[in-house]
Amino acid sequence: MPPDAPLIEAPVLERVLAAAVRRGGDMAEVFAEDRQTSGASFDDRKIEELTSGRERGAGIRVVVGETTGFAHTADLSEAGLLAAAEAAAAIAREGGGGVRTVALPARRPRPSRVEMLPSTVAKSTKLELLGRADEVARAAGGAISQVSVSYGDARRRVLVASTDGVLAEDDQVRTRFNVVCIATGDTGMQTGYESTARTVGFELFDQVDVDEIARSAARRALSKLSARPAPSGELPVVLAGGSGGILFHEACGHGLEADHIVKDASVYVGKVGEQVASPLVTLVDDGTVSGEWGYYAVDDEGRPAARNVLIDHGVLTDYMWDWLRAKKAGRVSSGNGRRQSYQHLPMVRMTNTFLLAGSEDPDEIVAQTPRGVYVAKLGGGQVNTATGDFVFGTTEAYLIEDGRITEPLRDANLIGNGPEVLRRIDAVADDFSMTPGTCGKDGQSVPVGCGQATLRITGVTIGGTAA
Repeated sequence: MPPDAPLIEAPVLERVLAAAVRRGGDMAEVFAEDRQTSGASFDDRKIEELTSGRERGAGIRVVVGETTGFAHTADLSEAGLLAAAEAAAAIAREGGGGVRTVALPARRPRPSRVEMLPSTVAKSTKLELLGRADEVARAAGGAISQVSVSYGDARRRVLVASTDGVLAEDDQVRTRFNVVCIATGDTGMQTGYESTARTVGFELFDQVDVDEIARSAARRALSKLSARPAPSGELPVVLAGGSGGILFHEACGHGLEADHIVKDASVYVGKVGEQVASPLVTLVDDGTVSGEWGYYAVDDEGRPAARNVLIDHGVLTDYMWDWLRAKKAGRVSSGNGRRQSYQHLPMVRMTNTFLLAGSEDPDEIVAQTPRGVYVAKLGGGQVNTATGDFVFGTTEAYLIEDGRITEPLRDANLIGNGPEVLRRIDAVADDFSMTPGTCGKDGQSVPVGCGQATLRITGVTIGGTAA
């Protein structure tokens, strides 16, 4: 198949959808995907891995009342698709459905918004970036004992068609670059990392400085060699712009996904219209932010990406919805139906989730904090959506003393409750930035963006080791 040929021709789609609902069905959907990936890693001053791959297939969903049938196949021929449609429809009730004619609207392909497809770039050019980053990171200090650099790109073409009259296509190109450094000293081995990832082509490297990414990773590792144990107990925390977005993604965003809401498994159930956060907090999920890691033109159910305001000046305004949950609630999808691949059913997922910037100076926020912890970069974490309780690790943090950022701190945990943290935000700066990430939920992973400006939380429990 040529790289830009239609994944499935419209007449075939019509026949497959008709077959899927022939024996009864409220809705049938075909999701086809063609994903091409390549990657390279550089470790211990040599090429460790050079990979490429391609995966094609389709998933077919049939919904009958409260029951969903799903089948997937790597065979995109009409025969293969019809077999999958029959398998998905096998759960449909017998009789009563008759023959349903499916007519699809004209195809409206969406051209890729990319200046330079990574597949057109020579492997040697990509490998040169890895070698350069390795050299720059090692030059940052003699204590840098190990450097790992990785590059990856992916092109994902999708087609979605359903008996609801949906026919949509998207062409998503993503490129990433990551540097991990290990520094060795009297305190043992310390790790620092930095990454960049955007929904763009190889022009990413006209937008970012690979040398600076390498230096940042090395600096983080080196600074931890002299780090002191983090304090323990409740202290004010200042989160640097961009780095803390993952906290709000995990601690608040997941609780605003409609599947958790309808299962009564979220602390935000029934609170639309209520004040759930500081008036300084406006939380947005926006899949239309071009270039960010969670960007797309249409979601994996063919609905256009949208900007959804979830919390407006502290007031809960809405949840995120996919087609299934929205249909049951008598409303429309918010464009948040996502899936890892054609082998998975869609579910409610975030896209680019962030707190809007404020108007304060980030340096002033630190200066007005007599004692606390400045978190320059957060690591991973976990949250209980039913209660909002969370635990997050820090990967770069410093002590704040007398309104100044002073000594680096060893990695520690932030322990708290999402809704309570939202209420305790008392200052938001104007230095908004985003950071990319991978979100896991129910065994599926999708790319997302997180972001916020520098902000202060009046009190968070620090799980440090200092007495």
